[in-house]
Formats: sequence, C-alpha cells, structure tokens
Amino acid sequence: MNFTHTEDRRMLADTLGRYVAEQAGFDDRMATAASPEGFSRERWAAFAELGAIGALFGEADGGYGGAGFDLAVVFEALGQGLVLEPFLPALLAGSAVAHAGTAEQKMMLAPLIEGRSVATLAHEEPESFFELNRVATRATRQTHSQGDGWVLQGRKTAVPLGDQADWLVVSARTSGAVDDAQGVSLFLVPTDAPGLVRRGWPSHDGSRVADIALDGLELPASALLGGADQAGQGLATLEHAVGRGILALCAEGLGAMEAAKRMTIEYLQTRKQFGVPIGSFQALQHRMADVLLEVEQMRSAVINAAAALESDRTTRERALSAAKVSIGRIGTRVAQEAIQLHGGIGMTWELPLSHHAKRLVLIDAQLGDEDHHLARFIELGHAA
Repeated sequence: MNFTHTEDRRMLADTLGRYVAEQAGFDDRMATAASPEGFSRERWAAFAELGAIGALFGEADGGYGGAGFDLAVVFEALGQGLVLEPFLPALLAGSAVAHAGTAEQKMMLAPLIEGRSVATLAHEEPESFFELNRVATRATRQTHSQGDGWVLQGRKTAVPLGDQADWLVVSARTSGAVDDAQGVSLFLVPTDAPGLVRRGWPSHDGSRVADIALDGLELPASALLGGADQAGQGLATLEHAVGRGILALCAEGLGAMEAAKRMTIEYLQTRKQFGVPIGSFQALQHRMADVLLEVEQMRSAVINAAAALESDRTTRERALSAAKVSIGRIGTRVAQEAIQLHGGIGMTWELPLSHHAKRLVLIDAQLGDEDHHLARFIELGHAA
C-alpha cells in the first residue's frame, strides 16, 4: 500500500502549517486560552475558509475529504501549533451525524463545516471509565397532545468545549442496563434548551471543558439521531465517531511531539557549556537519538491507524487502540526528555515546550488512556 500523501493533502498540510505559524502563534494562543470563550470564532471561520474543517468530512456530507489520512494531515498541523479551535469536538459530533443522521439532520453539518457553528459530543459520565456502552443518562419516551418526544435525565462530564457549543450529540440509554451494548441512543440537543445546565472551566492545557446536567430536558421525536428506527442502536455510531476522534488525537500528539523535538534540537545547538554547544556531548546525542526513534515509531502507529480506519471492525479498533497506547507511552517519554534536555527552562510558562508537554498528557487521558486501550487491544485480539 502506498502511504505517500496526495498532492492535495500535501498542499493542505503546507497551507495549514503556514497559517498556524503566522496567524495563530504562541502569544496569540495564550491570549485566546485566557479568554472566556477559550477559542476564537473568527479564527474558526478562517480555518473553514482554508478547507481545514471540510477535510474532515466526505463529499456526501459537504466536505471534500473524510479519509483517515485527511484527518491525520489536519490534526498533525494543529498539534504543532497547539491550536485551540474546536476541531476535535466538531469531528466527534459531526462524524456521528454523518454516520447515522437523517437527511434533515445532516443539514446541521453545513454550518459546522463552514465555521458558522460549533458542536461537540457529550458522552463521558462520572462512572463511565472510558467504556462506550456504559451510559447511565436516561431518555424516556414521552407522549402528549403536542406529539411524541423524549425526556432526558442525567449528567455528562468533561465535555470538550461543552460550555461554548451551539448544539450537542448526547448519548442516553433508552432501554437496558447501564452497561448493555444495546439500548444506547444518540440525540441532537440545542444548548439553549430548557433543562440543560452547563458549567465550564479551563483545563490544564488551555482548552475548555464543561459538566452538563440534563434535568428533565424535553426533546421532540425528531431529535433522535437516525430517526425512530435507530432507537437503542447508537453504540455503533458512537464507536465510529470516537474511533475517528482517537485517530485525530494521535495525529495531534504526533504534531506536538514534532514541535517538541524541533525546539529541543534548536536548544541543544545553541545552548553552550564549557564553550561548546551542549548538543556536541555524546550522552545528550544518544538521548536525542532515542527521541527521534520514538517519534518515528509514533508516526508509524498513526499511519497504521489511518490506513485501517475503513477496515473491518476488529482490524480498525485494534489499530486505533494500538496508536492510542503508543501516544500514551511515547508522548510521555518525549515530553519528559524534551523538558530534561532543556534543563530548568523547560518547565517555564513562557516556553511553548511546557504547553506541548501538558497537551500530550491530556491527549493520553482523552477518549481512553493507555491502560484502557492496552486492555482493549488484548481483548479484541482474543475475540478475533
């Protein structure tokens, strides 16, 4: 199989790389992170004009990409610049709608791809432990004179940009026990709906998350993603969307590691001790060589996951879990080595390196940590 990027993907990577470096630099990012919104809607629209959001979705859904390597190209560029705009939330919510939505529901994708709206997936719960089938939030069917509908009751936690999104894809159980595979449904929820309460806060890496309470939230029957036939069948769609999110996170982590590697090499070439650059010391050269090998191993894991994204379920999910295990282990090591090779300056707030390290730590915790995906990789292997 040929893993060389197409000309269009190379052009997109170059365009995104230049834009992030010139228009979304570190100082601008820090100012954006300190703002109440946690991202810039103007820049979100600018990314849309560049085609960065459209690259995440297929032509049938209004985009022009949607393949695994399209996601990898976009998110690697975003990772190098520590971009705060809501690409991951949009990918998670948009992928769910694209996968299972009705024709009417898919009309919500156009404003998202054009950068005119923000959406996110509200799935994680306080006791879900990364298991997609473990959903305690309940959706009860409601019938009254004004028509059928649903009432949602529950709580979602650490929802990416949940306090700023215009609409949500919310998982809720319409039947069965808390951890049953069947009975999970997905709902499209406007964030101004009565009964929905959001409490947002800044995460340690500069992004924003929110707790979302659903207290007797009433929705029309049309809010059920995919229509009445999809009631209780949402787990496959959830797995599809989260799988794409895992690939995106791994590619973003690869970009963050590339940036950390580049900054460390520059530091070793300029910092002098005993009258010579410290990069000339053999012990530091050996440590840096190990970092280079680890980053290339991570790149291989991302390529493998991107290539497997449209494969059968077992092949796809094992490749994604393998990449997520790799980003957890390699990301931590690269961050630690880069900081140690910088010495005390590596931990300073003013240096972008420390923020790349924080982002790598959070990437490991998002959508399942290293331990979770290692266990899942083994379990899928036994089931094959």
